[in-house]
Amino acid sequence: MLLNNNLFKLHFTVLIWGFTAILGKLISVSALSLVWYRVIIAAVALLIFIVLKKKSFKVKRSDLFQLVSVGILVTLHWIMFFHSIKISTVSVALVCLSSQTLFTGILEPIFMKTKISALDIITGILIVVGITFIFHFEGQYTWGIIYGLLASLLACIFNILNAKLVKREDPVVISFYELGGGWIGLSIFLLATGHFTNPANLALSNADIIYLLLLGIVCTAFAYVVGIAVMKELTAYTVALVTNLEPVYGVILALLIFKDKETMTMGFYIGAAIVIAAVVLYPFAKRRIDAYKEAKLGINV
Repeated sequence: MLLNNNLFKLHFTVLIWGFTAILGKLISVSALSLVWYRVIIAAVALLIFIVLKKKSFKVKRSDLFQLVSVGILVTLHWIMFFHSIKISTVSVALVCLSSQTLFTGILEPIFMKTKISALDIITGILIVVGITFIFHFEGQYTWGIIYGLLASLLACIFNILNAKLVKREDPVVISFYELGGGWIGLSIFLLATGHFTNPANLALSNADIIYLLLLGIVCTAFAYVVGIAVMKELTAYTVALVTNLEPVYGVILALLIFKDKETMTMGFYIGAAIVIAAVVLYPFAKRRIDAYKEAKLGINV
């Protein structure tokens, strides 16, 4: 019963992550302003959570610079992701974000000094084929695809770096410092570029305020805390499998909410199906390969 409850929570969390892209399309301000608001709202929400839970704010001094740096990195990721949505569609941005598996397969062995697996190479090739299909049939969204792929690359680097930090510090406290650092870094950039001098850049409608609160509190702070809690109870395989459903949930939500505005060519859906299938099936294949290696090792022993 506990397993089913945690599994439901994980699916719900992934659904919330998929809804993030919908809110990005609905909020009228630019990607820069959107992320600036999102980060500060989420940071304040996490601050309140930490105070209520009476957690310690202490982190290793040596980790603090890394936390701020990673926070700026994830802020850049969100800017690229939401800009991709603004200039293309939710579906395009989400499918491009699925290419994290490709970038992880290439970069993680470099960071961790391990060999690139054959499975990662095959999965990467399938993702490239799918993205190529989308490029070919959705040429009007070329820049949206490019920004979506850049967002995916940044997310991959962020996840690799964060994986080391999570082992040393409290995940929620880490997230607070990362979001705070990201907000400070973005604020300095916007101040230097004169973004704040034009009131129109930060002007919000009543609907924008509601959407931003949902984005910052529910889709960022809440989803992060619940996601971390559930991941401690479920296997890494289950978490990876369900998390990979984010683009599926997001694309379905986009079609239901935006309807004709999200309708794409058949070529896009073929490319998207290839990418999503490669990403979703990856954990199945990896588990089978790992089980085979363990069995072979057992026989040799």
